[in-house]
Amino acid sequence: MEEKPKEPETPMTSFASINEDLILNILKRLPALSFASAACVSKSWNQICNQILYRPKFASAFSLNPDEKVALEEVVDKVLSEPIRPHFAIANVIGSGVDLSERLNFLATKLGFQTPIIVSCTSGIMGRDAVTDEHREVMLEEYWVDGESNPCIGIILTVGFLPGLKVDAIPLFQPRKGCRAEMVDNFVMDIKDYATSISGCASPVGIIMFGDEDADQKPVMEKLDHAMSSDTIIIGDERAQFLYRNGVESRNEYESSEYFSAAVALVFARDQDKPCDTGEIQFHAALSSGVSAVGPRYKAVSVKKIVSGTGRTTWLTARREGEHEIQDGQRILDDINNELVNQVGHPDLYIGVTEQRHCFIGSHKSRAMTFLVFHGVMGGDQEYLFADGVGIRTGDYFQFYHSDPSAALSSSSNVSKNFRNLNLDWSSRNCLQARGVYDNVCNKELVGGFVFSCCGRGESFFERCNVDSSPFLDNFPGFPMAGIFLSRGDWTWLFSF
Repeated sequence: MEEKPKEPETPMTSFASINEDLILNILKRLPALSFASAACVSKSWNQICNQILYRPKFASAFSLNPDEKVALEEVVDKVLSEPIRPHFAIANVIGSGVDLSERLNFLATKLGFQTPIIVSCTSGIMGRDAVTDEHREVMLEEYWVDGESNPCIGIILTVGFLPGLKVDAIPLFQPRKGCRAEMVDNFVMDIKDYATSISGCASPVGIIMFGDEDADQKPVMEKLDHAMSSDTIIIGDERAQFLYRNGVESRNEYESSEYFSAAVALVFARDQDKPCDTGEIQFHAALSSGVSAVGPRYKAVSVKKIVSGTGRTTWLTARREGEHEIQDGQRILDDINNELVNQVGHPDLYIGVTEQRHCFIGSHKSRAMTFLVFHGVMGGDQEYLFADGVGIRTGDYFQFYHSDPSAALSSSSNVSKNFRNLNLDWSSRNCLQARGVYDNVCNKELVGGFVFSCCGRGESFFERCNVDSSPFLDNFPGFPMAGIFLSRGDWTWLFSF
């Protein structure tokens, strides 16, 4: 019997390749939760998922839905609508006195109980609407009616995936009574120890901090400034109501009725064990000022620290630089107000105090450092000038500053120019490498940006909308960004890949 000739076998490589491409095309369209499940199906699917998520990713959305649960679901659904593995999350709620615990627990169930999460109250938010995708800056003052407002009128959620970095939320615990300096040292050492364990370097890449509204963050920032490398970017909200999760029980051992969370730091450390083909993530920061100097310099003469149930204030007298006569608070303010006679409206007043201090951590050698610290001016009388906060000493020099929309616009324009130059530099390097011309610098791609802006800014301050967002939006259109308006401070932060 004649043997039937065998048909030539069809190579399986082509089919396998098509099949893999088809799977990849399907998986990259999945929402994050389904994507995470797909990565557990098999080793090959896990490898495909890793191919899809090999670059950093930044996702953010806000909702103004009056139903708090619906608003939370809308922002979660939006940021998880595409593949992402949350390495950290920040949620900011517009309002004050808001119960944050339910939001924190809900986010933990959706993002993972080991994911570092910080939830805080804020005076406003900026970003894209989860439903309409419209970019907006929304301030708390827009929702006040007849002196009353809902306790919560909006939420923004930001989630980041940063391969090559590891992230953790490290708390600062302080005793409700007694000395707190030692706990600040422990907090700084916790950050350094974590960074060293991850990267081999005591200074992390970046730190985002949220401070308790009743705690003094000035000593904390001085210690961090002393202990960290100048390359470490530190930004955040000095006074906020917040809650956090970090999944590390040992970090929460002080949580009790005797201690409270005075601050929490979201620490970004470079992973020394990252795969060799994983790119380097860089953080870039730009500062936009909103004040102008006015009047002469003064030297503090008599200084009193007042601590009460309503806060911390400093009462002081001073003399003009180069003069001997001691001036009381009312006379100083009269002189400054005469300088501001042509100013429109009633600008906020601050004093910028130049402080020269010796800083140290534990038993380590101290180092002389100089700080410029701003304190809000609360008023004055026939005896003292009243300044918000403490830490001013006899002999410190200070100058008055006032809120200035023109100066703020000019400063914002300078930030925009810096971002433009950064963008052009990245584009030129990427074009050179696309043509095969290499300059030993890897091509760079933007991931996203986060803005911290003073609550006194916004449309009412500039008489135009989206000014605080514009440096980022104008130079990096289409890239995700988020931001909040806070009680004080003004930073813009972005990072690149």
